[in-house]
Amino acid sequence: MNKKAIILFNKLSKNAKADEKDVLDQVELVSNALTALNYEPIAVPLSLNLKKGVKKIKEVNPDLIFNLVESINNKGRLLHFSPTLLDTLGIPYTGSHTDAIYITTNKVLAKKMLLSAGLPTSKWFRPTSFVPEKSKKYILKPIWEEGSLDLDESSVFDWNNNKIIDSLRQLNSESYYIEEFIDGREFNISILASKNGPQVLHPAEIQFIDYPNNKPKVVGYTAKWNEESFEYQHTQRTFSFEAKDGELLNSLKDICIKTWETLNLRGYVRVDFRIDNNNNPYILEVNANPCISPDSGFIAACEQEGIGTTAMVKRIVEDALR
Repeated sequence: MNKKAIILFNKLSKNAKADEKDVLDQVELVSNALTALNYEPIAVPLSLNLKKGVKKIKEVNPDLIFNLVESINNKGRLLHFSPTLLDTLGIPYTGSHTDAIYITTNKVLAKKMLLSAGLPTSKWFRPTSFVPEKSKKYILKPIWEEGSLDLDESSVFDWNNNKIIDSLRQLNSESYYIEEFIDGREFNISILASKNGPQVLHPAEIQFIDYPNNKPKVVGYTAKWNEESFEYQHTQRTFSFEAKDGELLNSLKDICIKTWETLNLRGYVRVDFRIDNNNNPYILEVNANPCISPDSGFIAACEQEGIGTTAMVKRIVEDALR
């Protein structure tokens, strides 16, 4: 008899947009892989009705839970409810656990921990106490949300834009933060667990093709989800690099390994970087349990390494059971 595996995912809201519906593609991919690995996959949605979720989990009594929950009630702030719940049930589950999920979801807290470990991240400020530095650009970001929600080129502003700066000081510092904008190259580095520890996969660079000089280079919501937009059509991923990038790529790999260890990450992770004009790397964001839909950057990085989706899921499962 096959072992049972629950695929836990976030219940979609009534009028779910593309970024939220994307989890269904991940459920299908994981379901197919688990079937190939001799598991019986059972997809279970999780909502704020945690009692209902617990009841279903106990009914199935799975050997493993593949945790694909990306939010609760479409709120990133509640994301840690999922691993916290699974910890109380004592069932092995994939990906990063409660502390790491909470820390990486709270981007300001993650930045503090990265800095305390000597890892590079750009300067950030609370809106209520923000004082800009002359000649610099800044970007307003949500603290808790993933998928570039509430983030686009309109979030970028100059140090002397007093109208925007005055309005920012009215924002809730528990929901938003301001970051120094690094107008440079952008990299996404995927990391996959293995029996020998975390494996840093082939680096990917996001290229901004034919962007006007005055157009901020931001991989925001439009660039990720609006297929008809200029931003979507003019940002592309590349895994090809020149020999002169070798030192930078090695540095990014070392930073990724230290980030994994510092934040106690597990399973699969993506680290996003910006590189300034002096070739200095800065961590923008650490994504525990990143998107693994078929068209995601993580899957593309696995393909570069010759790792198929079933083999990828197998390694994530093995790390959960280790």
